[in-house]
Amino acid sequence: MTFDPDSRCPCGTGETYGSCCGRFHAGGAAPTAEALMRSRFSAFALAPEPGMADYLLATWHPSTRPATLELDDGTRWRRLAVVRVEAGGPFDGAGIVEFAAHYTDDGGRGVMRETSRFVREDGRWLYVEAV
Repeated sequence: MTFDPDSRCPCGTGETYGSCCGRFHAGGAAPTAEALMRSRFSAFALAPEPGMADYLLATWHPSTRPATLELDDGTRWRRLAVVRVEAGGPFDGAGIVEFAAHYTDDGGRGVMRETSRFVREDGRWLYVEAV
């Protein structure tokens, strides 16, 4: 990946990319459902950086994962706001994260709101679906 590890992480924690989502993009396991959701937002924000679509697919539960994923080059993910978190901690098996993802595209500015369901299997959090 070519994104600077010393740059501020796109997920909005205020940490550097290298100490935040970059470590998960490099293969580390996110400790919570919220951390996984933030790292997935960062992957969308950093696309078309190499490996981001692969990361998104790898962190998607096999029961709902699409066969392929094409990211829209015209959409720029700008800011993430976590609205609510239910469970999803280091010792939980499932969790819910509600968020608002702000973006710009040819139509101007927009916000995608979603409540996502996550499960932890074999020590790794996986995105399952929007609920």
